[in-house]
Amino acid sequence: MAALEGVEMTGPLHERYDEILTPEALSLLAHLQREFGARRKELLEARAERQRKLSAGGTLDFLPETAGVRSDETWRVAEPAPGLVDRRVEITGPTDKKMTINALNSGAKVWLADFEDANTPLWNNMIEGQLSLRDALDRTIDFTDPKSGKSYALKADEELATIVVRPRGWHMEEKHLLVDGEPMSGSLFDFGLYFFHCARRQLDKGKGPYFYLPKMESHLEARLWNDAFNLAQDHLEIPRGTIRATVLIETIPAAFEMEEILFELRDHSAGLNAGRWDYLFSVIKKFRDRGADFILPERNSITMTAPFMRAYTELLVSTCHKRGAHAIGGMAAFIPSRRDAEVNKAALEKVRADKTRESGDGFDGSWVAHPDLVPVCREVFDGVLGDKPNQRDRRREDVTVSAGDLLNIKATPGDITEAGLRGNIDVALRYLAAWLNGSGAVAIHNLMEDAATAEISRSQVWQWIYNGISTKEGRKITKEWVAELLDEELAKIRTELGDAYDEPGYNEAVELFKQVTLADEYQEFLTTPAYVHFP
Repeated sequence: MAALEGVEMTGPLHERYDEILTPEALSLLAHLQREFGARRKELLEARAERQRKLSAGGTLDFLPETAGVRSDETWRVAEPAPGLVDRRVEITGPTDKKMTINALNSGAKVWLADFEDANTPLWNNMIEGQLSLRDALDRTIDFTDPKSGKSYALKADEELATIVVRPRGWHMEEKHLLVDGEPMSGSLFDFGLYFFHCARRQLDKGKGPYFYLPKMESHLEARLWNDAFNLAQDHLEIPRGTIRATVLIETIPAAFEMEEILFELRDHSAGLNAGRWDYLFSVIKKFRDRGADFILPERNSITMTAPFMRAYTELLVSTCHKRGAHAIGGMAAFIPSRRDAEVNKAALEKVRADKTRESGDGFDGSWVAHPDLVPVCREVFDGVLGDKPNQRDRRREDVTVSAGDLLNIKATPGDITEAGLRGNIDVALRYLAAWLNGSGAVAIHNLMEDAATAEISRSQVWQWIYNGISTKEGRKITKEWVAELLDEELAKIRTELGDAYDEPGYNEAVELFKQVTLADEYQEFLTTPAYVHFP
């Protein structure tokens, strides 16, 4: 591989990696990093400054300086691109070979090919995921399960889901690629490699290079993405507007800037998604040190009918349809059981109720985490949409949401119990052990969990400790008590797993859990210190 000036790759080159990490692809990555790296850091500092103001007693509101964007009734986002007109069912998952084939074959309209929360940013995962996507488009991908011997192959192209890639958020770096001595933005790394190798492949198949954009907190971050899209399209001499991107509204600051985010990306926009689990994490994080008015009950008792969550999703649908954009619903994380009929029945009933509410609210489609949930989601949306590809024409002009509605955290019903505290510790430990071992999407207690789960769990525990919260049973949650419960929950996991218990892995998970839960200073993201553990 020819060396590029100022570009240093520290990750190993395994078989076929040179097909992805070509000099031409690395040239685009370097161009993106040099053009936007400094601006990315400025925007991350703006996040930190906003947090300082919130911690000092400030609040969030709709921006007065962008009132003109919100009041201007004339602008619309671009019309839906091929493969993104009908999005009634979307499936999510990482980009390993097996998931790539199963997701594309699942019957869903869209596959969110995930380099973010359902993935761990191991170097091998990032590059082999790019290979999976390119091979899928070339129809050269195949997989045989070494345990079962079962072989997996793609169906005909017309039966496959549309690929929409989710790169890492702006806060993440790719430490294995240095540009002028600094680690590259993980967002630009993931985006740039997929775009370089697959944009023309997708266009040749009658679709295009499409993306899901995570973790944004402001319209200025959306503007940065829009500028990166224009640079990349110009670089490959592909017309501007070819890229389409759906933004996950999964931070509470972004909820106040939905219209502005659509406006910044209007020529590249494919709508907004209600990323509800990360949204809960963001609410906890942003108001973590603000006392009882911002304390949520234990995570399993928070439902989408909580007033602040209802306000958020209603505003999202009305905002999108006002601007001609798709509104995509949240994740159904339940995992059907092929062995336990009762578990399966309960899971399907919950999914059906969730999707019925979303379709009734005007969402154009929704997410599932497992192929077995595609039929029930499709059935519910079929019942509302019929032969229509979406319901973007349903304006929801009845919706009026104020800043106070979005911030009405204290009206959320539910308790904080010892069982809920133990549950947070248990799930966080199990997920962290799997994450550190390279798995980002993990089945835990019949739910498909990703990084948002661990973020909510550890953030709630930190918040409860910091604010001196007591459980419903009357015991104050302290560092000392959490440390005791940590030992007890770990012992339960060890007993349950028996010979399958990974002692070193769980020891590492415990230390990381303590680092992000029992420390005096709150860590903005769990994945940032966790990434240090990777080679």
